[in-house]
Amino acid sequence: MPNTDKSKLCLVTGVTGYVGGRLVPWLLERNYRVRVLSRDADRLQGRGWLDEVEVLEGDVLKPETLPKVMTDVDFAYYLIHSMSGTKNEGFHERDMRAARNFGESAHEHNLERIIYLGGLGNPDDDLSKHLRSRQKTGECLRESGIPVTEFRAAIVVGSGSKSFEMMRYLADRVPVMICPQWVYSKVQPIAIRNVLQYLVKALEKPDTQDKIIQIGGKSVITYAEMMQIYARINNLKRLLIPVPVLTPWLSSYWVHWVTPVPSSLARPLIEGLKNDVVVHDDSAREFFPDIDLFTYEEAVRRALDKITDHREVETTWNDAMLSSKGDEQPVELEAKEGLNIERRHTFVDVKPEHAYKAYISLGGEKGWLSFEWAWKLRGIMDRMVGGVGFRRGRRDPGELRVGDALDFWRVEAIRKNRLMRLRAEMKVPGRAWLEFQSIPKSEGGTKLVQTAYFAPRGLFGLLYWYGLYPFHGFIFSSMIESVAKEAQKNADQNR
Repeated sequence: MPNTDKSKLCLVTGVTGYVGGRLVPWLLERNYRVRVLSRDADRLQGRGWLDEVEVLEGDVLKPETLPKVMTDVDFAYYLIHSMSGTKNEGFHERDMRAARNFGESAHEHNLERIIYLGGLGNPDDDLSKHLRSRQKTGECLRESGIPVTEFRAAIVVGSGSKSFEMMRYLADRVPVMICPQWVYSKVQPIAIRNVLQYLVKALEKPDTQDKIIQIGGKSVITYAEMMQIYARINNLKRLLIPVPVLTPWLSSYWVHWVTPVPSSLARPLIEGLKNDVVVHDDSAREFFPDIDLFTYEEAVRRALDKITDHREVETTWNDAMLSSKGDEQPVELEAKEGLNIERRHTFVDVKPEHAYKAYISLGGEKGWLSFEWAWKLRGIMDRMVGGVGFRRGRRDPGELRVGDALDFWRVEAIRKNRLMRLRAEMKVPGRAWLEFQSIPKSEGGTKLVQTAYFAPRGLFGLLYWYGLYPFHGFIFSSMIESVAKEAQKNADQNR
């Protein structure tokens, strides 16, 4: 029988990340009480589980925000990991500071246990800074004196995971790949479903506290075999040509151009691929003998089935802004000095929900309804200067939520049937937003409002805004007309 009292409270961190966002519904399905920590509660809009959990705002880098979050908590999942730093602090230092803050607050509030998901790799090897940071994070949590269950995993395979998406795009788009020697390193990938099983079942296994448990799937293969297996499943023929010299820097830029993963995120991952990451002890099987592990091929097929069947992908790797934007917080827009605004509006004889449906479906495979070539050209230019480019697409063709990536935008605000605001993540000399509103009119119909905001940085920012304004004028005027037509089409289909 399980040993955990399900009336106890579980705190889940990293809920805007890939694993954390998927863990919450698993805990709720098993009747656990759940509290989630978020730096900005608005970013959780659209989660199906939002009404079933307690949401508290806080930041592990700001220890003064943690006491209210820790109050009455019994178990905590630490699923926070940064992939980029700031000008004054690298990601390794940020990880250590965040873990110490969290551990100290957990100790002050007498938590029973912390459950942490770290990175697999032999600590005696010359690990990359990324992998070393994952393991040092576990050490910092243990320094608090709170019992810690630390799982260590290699690549997590699932629809939307960073490693899976990077591999998928490489195999899909490149028939002949020039590969460095790291593609022949050994790896033991694990399905996201198995990861979630370990995380949840750990609550019922008090004997796992103060243990480091290595977890992996059934397959021990090379990265080259990973891509070849994916290609075979999709009836693709791919040729891999190994070369003796291809630095992580060059490899990261190759990934940057071919996949949606920017070089800033790809490089620390690629640096870690030089190490074999396989399970070397049997403790996972001893503690959790009832978990049925998937092979890599089974995990890939499950992930592809979810994508091709258009089932909802709960989370994706780029949901977490921390991974791509550091500490940058969503900005509350207001009309003030220094903010350039270009607003257009038109009237459409439809209900607000029909207009809303038109603009939240923009991007991805559907495109932007006008001047599509210009949007793609802007994406190419962005990739040339190291930006995210136009390849990220969207998580779901018809539904958006706060935090979603949308081509080279990020969804910053959603108000159902009323508003969508996107924040630009392409490289620009300043900060930019694009907003749509559907405002109901008392006499019937909807006022459709499209607004571009730009906060320029320095003289070059102003030159950028005014230099491109005529060109943007053509694009944005055509766009609002196209969105209005799409709204009318939505209304006609619902009559």
